Amino acid sequence: MVTAVAGQVEIRAERGPDREPIRRVQTAAFDDDGHVAGLVDMLRAASAPLPPLSYVAVADGRVAGHVMLSASRLDALPRLVDVYVLSPLGVLPEFQGRGIGTRLVQHALAAAEGRVPLVFLEGNPAYYGTRGFERADELGFRAPSLRIPPPAFQVARLPGHEAWMTGTLVYSEPFWALDCVGLRDHQALWRCAAAPR
Repeated sequence: MVTAVAGQVEIRAERGPDREPIRRVQTAAFDDDGHVAGLVDMLRAASAPLPPLSYVAVADGRVAGHVMLSASRLDALPRLVDVYVLSPLGVLPEFQGRGIGTRLVQHALAAAEGRVPLVFLEGNPAYYGTRGFERADELGFRAPSLRIPPPAFQVARLPGHEAWMTGTLVYSEPFWALDCVGLRDHQALWRCAAAPR
C-alpha cells in the first residue's frame, strides 16, 4: 500500500516498532486499562482467511492514531463471504478534532476495496454515517449480538458487493474472547469497537 500524506499527517501501514505507540494510542483514546490494546494484539495473531490490515497516522513525528481491519465472515444464504471489521479506531486525545480519524477511515476503506465486498463496525452513526457507512440492519444484515444497538451496527458496501450478500455477521474469535461485542450495560460506550476518535 502506498503511503498517503495529507497535510502534516502521514497515513501508513503499521511497522514493528509501532506496536507500543499503538498500545498507547488505543489505551488513551478509549480511556481504559489496555483492554482495547489487547484486542489489537489478539487480532494481529489470529488465524484468519484474510490478513489483518493495520494503519497508523503519524503527526508531529509520533503515532497519533491507529485503525485496524480484521477478518470476519458474513453468513449469507448461498455461502460464507469474507469481510472486514473496522475496529478499533483511536486517536490520541490531544490530536482529536483534526480529521485524523476521518483520514484513517478513508485509508482503511480504500485498502479494503478489491479484497472484500463489505466492511462492518459498531460505532456512532452520526460519525460513521458521513464517512461511508450505513445502518446495516436496514440493508438486510443481522448483527452478531443482540447487545449491539441497531443504529450502531453499520456497514460500508464496497464495489465488490452483490445484492445476494446479506445475512448475519460472524465476528472472529478475539471479539468474543475479550467480550468486545455490543454493550454490557446501556451506560457504557463501545469500549472495544470503533468509536468516533
